[in-house]
Amino acid sequence: MDVDLGDELTALRCRARKVALAGVAQHGAFHDSWINGYSKEFSRTLAAEGWIGMTWPTEHGGGGRPAIERIVMAEEMISVGAPVAASWFADRQLGPSFIAYGTPEQRERFLPGMLSGETTWCIGMSEPDAGSDLASLATFAARDGNDWVISGQKIWTSFAQVADYCYLICRTSREGPPHRGISEIVVPMETQGIEVRPVVDMTTNAHFCEVFFNEVRVPADNLVGIEGDAFKQTMRQLEHERGGIDRLVSNRALYERALEVCDRRDPMVRQAIARLESGYRLGRLLVYREALGQAPAGFSAATKCFCTEHEQRVADFAVRMLGPLAIAESSGPDARPESSPEGVIARSFAYSPAYTIMGGTSTVMRNILGERVLGLPREPKVG
Repeated sequence: MDVDLGDELTALRCRARKVALAGVAQHGAFHDSWINGYSKEFSRTLAAEGWIGMTWPTEHGGGGRPAIERIVMAEEMISVGAPVAASWFADRQLGPSFIAYGTPEQRERFLPGMLSGETTWCIGMSEPDAGSDLASLATFAARDGNDWVISGQKIWTSFAQVADYCYLICRTSREGPPHRGISEIVVPMETQGIEVRPVVDMTTNAHFCEVFFNEVRVPADNLVGIEGDAFKQTMRQLEHERGGIDRLVSNRALYERALEVCDRRDPMVRQAIARLESGYRLGRLLVYREALGQAPAGFSAATKCFCTEHEQRVADFAVRMLGPLAIAESSGPDARPESSPEGVIARSFAYSPAYTIMGGTSTVMRNILGERVLGLPREPKVG
């Protein structure tokens, strides 16, 4: 089943595809471009089109447009590998966080740079001992007069090496249950005491970073929302993160490349294509439900789980169809440019397990779906 978008959304899709292809021609194409394709210049292009903050309320500088419009635009950008990463986190979740929980002064200070594409943000969330179990984080901010003094370590912090600001999730109290005492604080990345160490993974991606905070001092009014009661704020932020189109079409270019070379006369190949085409349509409907407000609270966990597992099936299909060509196009004298989706086929396949880990593992997503959406009882603890 294909969805009829109507004239206005179809026109937006066509315009977005044109701008995306122009961006690829100028800056290169990137696999998983929302996290690998970093270009502030292209973010300024998006801003000029009104495509950053397009769903934010107009009173905060946004476009006030329906969420479905952002989904349509973003699908075209990511499907062709346009470099949207420099403004992605700010547009997707941090701007909405400031709008929901920030003070008027914070909105006035931070939102304009996001909307113009001039500032890049990273999110200080995961830690070595606090990945999926975010409530166990230990990075601590102690109040000292008019400042917070922050010490601790974050890991898997994308773009920390180039970000202007870190939206830090930390602990401001050790009293009470684990999810209590958590706060959100804005930390300028040039602040003294911050050390950033890029982490190069097995596929040569280097957007992940370790970040060390050694008595980093920031103003007390950089606190976003309620001190010690920000766990719900962070969970809402993750709702924005998990239910988007980026979780479905990150490696769409690999699929397109595989279709170019596969033997469609083979009935098994045709079956595989049919399954993936069905997966794209089902995933798109799940994302549209999120955008249209038709999904129940917490359902983004199901959307994220289905879509990222689909991306893994796409990667597997691409490598099976390309065979040795996948390796040949990733290395050797005739290799395509590194920024080309076709030039990273083998690395993209190696990267595919990350889809169901980052943003919350599939196991955690299924737990959320069972407990918070379906209302299933928790498994009793043994011992």
